[in-house]
Amino acid sequence: MAPAVSKLRAEAGFGALPRRALAQYLLLLRLYPVLTKAATSGSLSALGNFLAQMIEKKRKKENCSQNLDVSGPLRYAIYGFFFTGPLSHFFYLFMEHWIPSDVPLAGVKRLLLDRLIFAPAFLLLFFFIMNFLERKDMAAFSAKMRRGFWPSLQMNWKVWTPLQFININYVPLQFRVLFANLVALFWYAYLASLGK
Repeated sequence: MAPAVSKLRAEAGFGALPRRALAQYLLLLRLYPVLTKAATSGSLSALGNFLAQMIEKKRKKENCSQNLDVSGPLRYAIYGFFFTGPLSHFFYLFMEHWIPSDVPLAGVKRLLLDRLIFAPAFLLLFFFIMNFLERKDMAAFSAKMRRGFWPSLQMNWKVWTPLQFININYVPLQFRVLFANLVALFWYAYLASLGK
């Protein structure tokens, strides 16, 4: 076989890989929407914590391969799988049915529901579950809430408000959890940095 033909086939095969992966993801999303979103959330949450650790080590000029806390990504994977993915899935469905697109100012109402009710409750849940997974007592939870909840919520409103407006109003319903998970990669890195 000529090298040029072999190279073209290899490039075509490589280009087909993302298409096949996307097709498989879409199939899983259709067949098992909650499980697929949970697995995606768990994976991306763990990756976000791992990235936070790497960034922290680089900031401190430490060797990135040493002393990585494997329990951190595991906690974030558990949180993403059992809480972020399923809760986000059902919240977006609830919002879509409770405030349909044809309702006047639906986009603004959805955004207010997300920002003023869901975001604070979800952040509170995050702090509580992480405290539990870290095997800390309620005194530690209270201290972390006093120290970190309000700054985290303010940062959440700054970072997530324009992104959630786009997500809620322009991203198709089946992709909203994925969109939020991709943004959350960086958000979880920020939240993990608060724990240090």
